[in-house]
Amino acid sequence: MGLTLTEKILARAAGRDRVVPGENVWVNADLLMTHDVCGPGTIGVFKKEFGATARVWNPEKIVLIPDHYIFTADERANRNVDILREFAQEQGIRYFYDIVDRANFKANPDYKGVCHIALAQEGHTRPGEVLFGTDSHTCNAGAFGQFATGIGNTDAAFVMGTGKLLLKVPATMRFTFHGEMPPYLLAKDLILHAIGDIGVAGANYRALEIDGDTIARMSMEERMTLCNMAIEAGGKNATIAPDEVTFDYVRQRTAQAFVPLYADGDASYHSHRHYDVSRLEPVVAKPHSPDNRATVREVAGRKIDRVYIGSCTGGKLTDFLHAAQLLKGQQVKVPTYLVPATQKVYDDLHATQIDGMTLADIFTNAGCFEPAAPSCAACLGGPKDTFGRLNEPEVCVSTTNRNFPGRMGNKQAQIYLASPYTAAASALAGTIADPRDYL
Repeated sequence: MGLTLTEKILARAAGRDRVVPGENVWVNADLLMTHDVCGPGTIGVFKKEFGATARVWNPEKIVLIPDHYIFTADERANRNVDILREFAQEQGIRYFYDIVDRANFKANPDYKGVCHIALAQEGHTRPGEVLFGTDSHTCNAGAFGQFATGIGNTDAAFVMGTGKLLLKVPATMRFTFHGEMPPYLLAKDLILHAIGDIGVAGANYRALEIDGDTIARMSMEERMTLCNMAIEAGGKNATIAPDEVTFDYVRQRTAQAFVPLYADGDASYHSHRHYDVSRLEPVVAKPHSPDNRATVREVAGRKIDRVYIGSCTGGKLTDFLHAAQLLKGQQVKVPTYLVPATQKVYDDLHATQIDGMTLADIFTNAGCFEPAAPSCAACLGGPKDTFGRLNEPEVCVSTTNRNFPGRMGNKQAQIYLASPYTAAASALAGTIADPRDYL
């Protein structure tokens, strides 16, 4: 019996010919990522367990990215970034993407933005490798054909000190998407369809292997959206087999060698679902769960108070290009917040043009807020001065990945998860709206 892609990667990382679901194996890490929310806790456990003067296992294989609670006056949040900075200096960690140039007391030109997209843009996500991160959406990097999963502070501290972790091999659920994507659908619609089918616990501690001719035609940014939300179904990780699209993206960003892996033709799967994308409709996830799926048609006309376009799931350049297609030459009817995922996306918004207009100009001319500084911003709520945070019980259409009570701030707020197309259409209508009416 052959191996799935996840099993192949874990077997190689464990130095074995094969692994089987449910088996516990020691896995060698290629990279550990942590950020300002979980980094201080991870560092604290590391120093407690390994000693105050202990050295990390490999300062070249740890990435520290402040991105969650950074543009705020909150003293505790700012202290978290200070802890990362002090640890990076103490340990000689090469990849610390600080938000402040402390030597000159100004914004750091090396600041990157939201960890999951920054990892990809900086060439840290490579086929066949193992990435651990102290964030549930670390599974985003599975789009590159690697095993990428979120872990807690204690596990991260162990990886920080040893470079390895004991893992239970997950069984793999396969999702095949085939057919030509209709012009009104995006990756967000596909993954919300799948999560709606299996539920938020439908993939608990399982891998999602995503394939099909539809996926083969997708950009890397759209593939990231699919893998990013595996955790919303309880998934341990998600994978998409690497191809020339993957290789082109990675080789443009790093010279580091990698070895792609692929599932065997006779691999055994926990389950296998097929989707004909030509038969799917735009969907949303209604409050208060990512699996509370409804077609946009079913909820169209629901009055909303704002629209939010951003986050690791919906703040990539591709996401803004899609939104701009609808907003160009139009006027929004509700406050519309734009938060690019990374500094590169922010710069691209001011450089990329449609019909001679930059994306930033298209958005501001349409009445949106100017693009904010890149960060997680309101996706995780944050301090009350966080840009775009829902401080009142408002109704919001959002391109983010999670809509639990209080996720974006106020516990009574209602968040509808949607694609950039649906978010932009809703901004124009002032109600939840079907993008087919505007494309």
